[in-house]
Amino acid sequence: MIKDQWYAILWSKELKEGKAVGVKRFGEKLLLYRDESGRANCVADACAHRGASLSKGCVRSGRIQCPFHGIEYGRDGSCVFIPSEGRAAGNDYKRFKLKCYKTYEAGDIIFVWYGEGEPEGKPDYFEIIEDKSFVYSHFNDHWGVDYSRVIENQLDVSHLAFVHKSTIGRGGKSLVNGPKVIWLDENTLQTSANNEVDRGQTPKSAEESIIKNTNLTFKFPNMWLNHITDKIMVLAFFIPVDDENSIIALRFYNRITGIRAIDSFIALFGKWANKIIERQDKRIVETQLPKKSSLRMNEKLVSADMPIIKYRERREELIKKA
Repeated sequence: MIKDQWYAILWSKELKEGKAVGVKRFGEKLLLYRDESGRANCVADACAHRGASLSKGCVRSGRIQCPFHGIEYGRDGSCVFIPSEGRAAGNDYKRFKLKCYKTYEAGDIIFVWYGEGEPEGKPDYFEIIEDKSFVYSHFNDHWGVDYSRVIENQLDVSHLAFVHKSTIGRGGKSLVNGPKVIWLDENTLQTSANNEVDRGQTPKSAEESIIKNTNLTFKFPNMWLNHITDKIMVLAFFIPVDDENSIIALRFYNRITGIRAIDSFIALFGKWANKIIERQDKRIVETQLPKKSSLRMNEKLVSADMPIIKYRERREELIKKA
């Protein structure tokens, strides 16, 4: 896991006002809820008193109340009331403070800062999530591998002709030119599938290859965008649950007609198509061992794996930096 990063971890619509939501992220049990202002808050999902799950409790006046003994916590994780002590107690409850996580919300996505220090600005995300000219459909799916494996699958340009031979890989274009990989900034890499039918020709080098209009862009630590056309894009964020489990959140964005009702219907069709393609990937990726990838491991990589190599190199750098 890369520390000191903003991670996209939850679809905003999963966090309803007045409800406590328990999730597992980064191998830790977290609790998210909205306070009186509607702001998303995140704390450790274990009462400091006797370890009961706070997500089984309730939200009262913008505070979380433990279901076991009624102890209440504020949005910064501080204990503000212990019923057995009485409201007039005036005791110091600093030892009951919960671990608190900074949050940021944009484009119907809740980001959480994972690290020890203070956040370095706001999350780095794709502008499309706040572009009101687009509509989107959304779904989540659980994968039984580390989130790094799911990310690498989305950067893999040589599997298309085999894993997706009945969908986006039709045509048998198994020969990979390049692929070219460029860095848009220190946080963002871009590549594209530049594949051909193998007729005995020599593949083009990365230098000879191009980034096509249909391309793949990845932002560290866990967000990806497939630019299909200027009117159709697929966005994903890869949610780290633990070392052997993750969640992929997939969105189909479009503004094909500019009429929101029609584009919303198109987005539903896009959601169905995304599911078919995503399940084709999942079926294979869940068989990969080990379940978590690293820069140096027992894999024999080839030229077509260059986007994956660049991802691993930069990920390793960020881990060491943190």
